[in-house]
Amino acid sequence: MEIICIGNELLIGKTLNTNAQWLAKRATSLGIVVKRITVVGDDVEEIASAVREALGRKPRFMITTGGLGPTFDDKTLEGIAKAINRNLELNEKALEMVRKKYEEYAKAGKIGAVEMTHYRVKMAKLPQGAEPLPNPVGTAPGVRLRIGNTDLIALPGVPSEMEAIFDEYIANLLRKEAGDVTFFETSIYADNIMESSLAPLIDITMHDNPYVYIKSHPRGAEKKPHIEIHLSTTAKDSKTAKDRLGKAIIQLSELIKEKGGKVKLKE
Repeated sequence: MEIICIGNELLIGKTLNTNAQWLAKRATSLGIVVKRITVVGDDVEEIASAVREALGRKPRFMITTGGLGPTFDDKTLEGIAKAINRNLELNEKALEMVRKKYEEYAKAGKIGAVEMTHYRVKMAKLPQGAEPLPNPVGTAPGVRLRIGNTDLIALPGVPSEMEAIFDEYIANLLRKEAGDVTFFETSIYADNIMESSLAPLIDITMHDNPYVYIKSHPRGAEKKPHIEIHLSTTAKDSKTAKDRLGKAIIQLSELIKEKGGKVKLKE
């Protein structure tokens, strides 16, 4: 799977890219491997280029976030359409979704009379062949489009909207693709050992435990090393996963202790 995050606010550092972190963690927990995360600005050519390049790698899933709203800088769907040489067209199903949302806002007294302005209609203009996905939280629908073997899914940039559409309509797609495989993880902490000394011990443990991935994350200072060691695996059941992780933890802990380090399980 690949993730493409769109928005100038991400590139200038105004907004922390929490969407990428959330999507990556959520997809991984469902047994899907995220191969790449790309960030581009609100530019049709940049979006089209990123989508085109990603499609060239033929990922099973591609998820974009951001740029689905009514304003001039919401250009994601235009960029996607350009990348796949399709036109944007008014999608009646999407238009009805948008209209109903504004009617709900009007009934709740949030806005006056419902008027389907050019800006509101814009959110219902999708690439040819696209399917709109209802937005339980906001106005702009998500979009799903099948291109070859790739499911391209465009989600809003507002985190609550992105998460709601993902959990409602996308999670099951990923879960089905992954089959019975589920992601499992745990961490241990190592003290009194530098990361450079820890590295070969991780290599040995990963070699002896091929289904376990181990990554070190320094949390202390050079003079007082404190390292979080994250271990993860994908398995069809929790017992297999726990056995794998347990075996790797025991081996790595023993190797660390032999080097004078201390190990503590994450509470």
